[in-house]
Amino acid sequence: MRLWFKYPPILLVVALFMFTAGCSATSSVSPNSSTPTASTSTTTEATPTTTTNTTTTGKVTIGVSIPDMNDRFISYVAAGMESYAKKHPDVNVIYADAKNDASTQLQQIKEFIAQDVKAIAFLPMDPSISKTIVDLANQANIPIVAVNRTFKELDTLTSYVGSDSLTAGKLQMNEVAKLLGGKGNIAIMDGDMGSDAQVNRTQGNKDVIAKYPNMKIVFEETANYDRAKSMALMAKWLASGQQIDAVVANNDEMIIGAILATQINGKDQNIVFAGVDGTMDALNFMKANKLKVTVFQNASAQGSQGLQTAIEAANGKQVPKEISIPYELITPANEEKYIAKWK
Repeated sequence: MRLWFKYPPILLVVALFMFTAGCSATSSVSPNSSTPTASTSTTTEATPTTTTNTTTTGKVTIGVSIPDMNDRFISYVAAGMESYAKKHPDVNVIYADAKNDASTQLQQIKEFIAQDVKAIAFLPMDPSISKTIVDLANQANIPIVAVNRTFKELDTLTSYVGSDSLTAGKLQMNEVAKLLGGKGNIAIMDGDMGSDAQVNRTQGNKDVIAKYPNMKIVFEETANYDRAKSMALMAKWLASGQQIDAVVANNDEMIIGAILATQINGKDQNIVFAGVDGTMDALNFMKANKLKVTVFQNASAQGSQGLQTAIEAANGKQVPKEISIPYELITPANEEKYIAKWK
């Protein structure tokens, strides 16, 4: 059984998403798994203040806090969790959507603890609140597993499951440097400032650029991992008249927005675009010869491994302090291999 905590709806900007060059914003699913909304399991809705008894007879109850189910990549991580949960009927998973609000995530964790769940898995949001979350779980002697995102106090966790964002940034920029012949003007689109992916992917980019004296960063600004925001940012950069040879983004959604903005302005012919995640939408742009580089982050594997680790910890098993899911470089030369993962 799964439970979704519901919170007041937020407004979504969808108009700009119509420029998807044939890429659907809703049709993609996580590699080798179904999306959360496709689940056939019984769903019980609960409010944030629910005191529902989650100690289902014979089942281990796990609480899962998801930052924002409207975030495409995060929805794939959640889908990986659901796919794993479906194969384990002895497990009862409660999913809660924080709607991109760190204080809401903290409240969700407090309620999981009050409900006496046997383990917690969460995708961290705010670093300071993440520390508080882990402290609360530890005080209650509840195993807690962080998935996908890191924060400073990882050693206080039961386990961390994710991928090395620094490696992603290096893989991405090494390929861009190769395509540019080691010279050119680079524009970097950052995700949410201070997040693990933003800090380390961008640092990985800069570590590579430092090796090439004829490569330089001409722009670096945040678009918050958002397609619509990256369209606006790219339009601003194009309007400046500054020569841009490559745009490198912390995720695929932002690089897709950058591509769409340059298409609208008719200036995309000689720009190398590079993203991270390897989503189906991004691979469609690669097949159309618009995207040259992305780095596959196995969202489904992170989600399934994260939930598996939480379940094992709940059952008293010793689990590794850190489990790494490798990043993989995707170029037009091997895109078909990754497209197949989405079928």
